[in-house]
Amino acid sequence: MGSVIVGCDVGGTFTDLILHDPANGGLQFAKVPTTTANQAHGVLAALEKTGKNASGIDLFIHGTTATTNALLERKLAKCGLITTKGFRDILELGRRTRPNPYGLIGTFDPIIPRDLRFEVAERMDASGKVVEPLGEDEVREVVKKLLELGAESIVVHFLHSYANPVHELRAIEIIKSIWPNEYVTAGHQIIAECREYERGVTAAVNGSVQPILDRYLNKLEAELKERGLKRKLLVMQGNGGTASSSIVTHAAVHTVMSGPASGVIAAASTATAAGFPNVVTYDMGGTSTDVALIQDGVPLVSSELEIEYAMPIHVPMVDVHTVGAGGGSIAHVNEAGLLQIGPKSAGAIPGPICFGRGGIEPTITDANLVLGRLNPARLLGVEKSSTLVTVGQSLKLYVGDALNLSGEEAAAAVVRVANDKMAGAIRLVSLSRGHDPRDFVLFAFGGAGPLHAAALARELGIPKVLIPARPGLTNALGCLVADLRHDFVRTINRALPLVSEADLVTVLDAHIEEGQRIVKQENVEIDCVHVFHTADMQFQGQTHILNVAISSRAVKINELHEAFSKAYWNRFRVALPEIKPVLVNLHTAVVGKRKPFPVDALTSQKTEKTVAAAQADTRRVWFDEGWLETPIYDRERLPLNSKFEGPAILEQLDATTVVHPGDQVHVDLLGNVILKVAEGK
Repeated sequence: MGSVIVGCDVGGTFTDLILHDPANGGLQFAKVPTTTANQAHGVLAALEKTGKNASGIDLFIHGTTATTNALLERKLAKCGLITTKGFRDILELGRRTRPNPYGLIGTFDPIIPRDLRFEVAERMDASGKVVEPLGEDEVREVVKKLLELGAESIVVHFLHSYANPVHELRAIEIIKSIWPNEYVTAGHQIIAECREYERGVTAAVNGSVQPILDRYLNKLEAELKERGLKRKLLVMQGNGGTASSSIVTHAAVHTVMSGPASGVIAAASTATAAGFPNVVTYDMGGTSTDVALIQDGVPLVSSELEIEYAMPIHVPMVDVHTVGAGGGSIAHVNEAGLLQIGPKSAGAIPGPICFGRGGIEPTITDANLVLGRLNPARLLGVEKSSTLVTVGQSLKLYVGDALNLSGEEAAAAVVRVANDKMAGAIRLVSLSRGHDPRDFVLFAFGGAGPLHAAALARELGIPKVLIPARPGLTNALGCLVADLRHDFVRTINRALPLVSEADLVTVLDAHIEEGQRIVKQENVEIDCVHVFHTADMQFQGQTHILNVAISSRAVKINELHEAFSKAYWNRFRVALPEIKPVLVNLHTAVVGKRKPFPVDALTSQKTEKTVAAAQADTRRVWFDEGWLETPIYDRERLPLNSKFEGPAILEQLDATTVVHPGDQVHVDLLGNVILKVAEGK
């Protein structure tokens, strides 16, 4: 581990960076405000804060929100679509669902507008046989029209191209002879699976964000090269693995949810090292809160996620549920007189009132400040300090007056409602999926996560909370611990008795060969390559798909049948032996395992001999019991393997932890804080 490695994650409010240099002092940390106009500036500012020259960096791993933000804000590149005649509106027709559950109301805008969607003559059947040849002259005409309309990128999405891609490949060949840039997407090359709507939306998302990601990474790499960086960037993907920048710019859709995925990967590594392989992750940043489930040290990954209504992205992504409740989420009273938190956020600019950047509407961060949980003198990113009186008056004006509450009472109400909203998100990834939260540990991170973690655990009956050594930098740590990963899928879509075991081996071997080729091409030092196979299966006549693990490439048909029957029973508690199972898709993940990052390197070496020696001050803090004079500890000075009882506030550079009265604190040998939540509170 003599290499100098940098992990950098861009969040909605802050950009976090960890630099590991074993030969010269170990770890350096940086946390700077995110530069939303151009995220690269924030990355460079964070690197400059470490004082390290880019020429001495051996590996730079980057988690970005560029594609996720572009999607959610619909700030997309102008993208055109060429599809099979008669299927121009497939992106709009979707699955006959509605944005609202009651009434035929609600609209949505497809990723690619109708005036940029064109049809050409061609047709494959579901078995891959040519029904109608490709109209090559039509393709040329459509490409010229799209260029005249100002399209920057183009997507080809033909019916049943997963079964036979020859028409898509020929169309791409024609397009590349005319198109002025590299922003050309073939749907089957993003995902080769059936279900035309989901495959089409995924391809459309790729085409719409590819120019945005490419421009951003090119700018960042150019700036880093000017500063001496010799290696290409590795970029976090939504599946929790990394890939080189040259690869992800062609499959940009894989970087959607890159930021949340890196936090979950770091949580899995840290929690497993601490002896807690089963955790619910709770990442509260400045803009949103992300929650996920980790079982046996492995995050759940799904290819069935929707980023928002009518936007299914069927590439493997860490299964993260997001709610609009971050530290910068704005509190307001709606027309019905109910206190609401978010989804509108103050973001990085103007930010919460207490940041002094022009924010006037109260946020969760402002409420925590008024309640004494945050130290005004230790807030990061503050340009002009605001007094507690000013923040309290704003809470009273925007929240308290409508609810007949004082500023302090309004702050307490804001925190309570925010906690309820975040607890609901945790229930969605645990109770609603058949998991008892009491069987898990709550892994709290993000700049604001440790402020609320103990209250959420109490609400949900979770007995323990684990707060890592650097909670506000956990997403950047995820970049450091993530492995290389590439996912592949191939549709089979045949009844299981009709599937040949030899065909399965052929498909899986092709996946393995392609994955190993890409890993080798990336030229990153790895210890070994691991391969994982899964299968999507369903009963004939049903639409619901279950994913089952495959033990090896030489899988037997009877093993698949047994695995699916068991998974179906576990999910629905129903056995259907009289119905034939169908093998829908085969998935392969090829993982290049990097050298393990030493998580214990995050532990501060400046600890005191006693807990009392780490106490910096006392402060009046609001709890459910009321206002209490509370000891304030410098967390980085708390001795390892020490224990004490709340109430307490633990302060550090990147986060503040609230310990409620009666909660037991244990600082383990890795520097993690483990809270045992008091019963009956």
